[in-house]
Amino acid sequence: MSKVKFDSGLVAIIRSKTANEGREYAQALIEAGVELIEFTTTTPDVFELIEEFSNKKSVQVGLGTAMNKKHVANGKKAGARFVISPHTSKEVIHATKKAGLISIPGVATPTEIADALRYGADMLKFFPASSLGPNYLKSVCDPFPGQTWLATGGVALSDIDAWVKAGCSGFGLGGPLTSGGVAEIAKRVAEFKSAINNALISNRSSKNA
Repeated sequence: MSKVKFDSGLVAIIRSKTANEGREYAQALIEAGVELIEFTTTTPDVFELIEEFSNKKSVQVGLGTAMNKKHVANGKKAGARFVISPHTSKEVIHATKKAGLISIPGVATPTEIADALRYGADMLKFFPASSLGPNYLKSVCDPFPGQTWLATGGVALSDIDAWVKAGCSGFGLGGPLTSGGVAEIAKRVAEFKSAINNALISNRSSKNA
C-alpha cells in the first residue's frame, strides 16, 4: 500500500473554478508548509494538476471527490497517493485498494462506517462535519474503536479542540484555507496547524494523566 504520512493532521482540499486557480492555491499551500493536498475531480484539469504536483518532493498529492473506478484509475496514473470520496462506494474503495492507494471514503452514519470498513477503507472521512457536529461523531466512534477520522466540511478554527476530543486526528480543509484568496493562505494554514497540533498534544496528555 502507498505510504502517506498524515502526521500533520491537515489535508488541504483544492476545489477551484479554473486549473490556474487550483495551481496558485497549491503553490501557496506548499509554500505555507502543507504536506498533503487533495485535488477534487470538480476542478478543471484535475489529473494534469495531480501529475504536476505529484512530482514535488515536499508534498503528497491525492484525488478528491472520487466517484467511480475510472476516477481512481486516472488518479493512480497521474500520481495520486490517496483517494478521498464524499460517500461510501464499494466500487471506489475496491478500486483504490486494488491500485495500492490509501482509501478514505466519506461516512455519516453507523451503517456507512461499517460498510466502509468492510470494503477495506484505511481511514474515515466524517462528512459533512459541521452539519453533524463533534457530539455526533463521539457517539458513532464508540462502536468503531481504533479508527482514524478525518473531519471534513465547514470545520471552524475555534472547533478544532472539540473535534479532537470527539475522536478526530485529522482535518480536510478547503474553504477555511482558500476562501480568502492566495494572500490569506499562509496565515490560515499557520493558524490551523497550530490549533491542530496543540489540540492533539492536549488530548494525548489528558488521556495519559
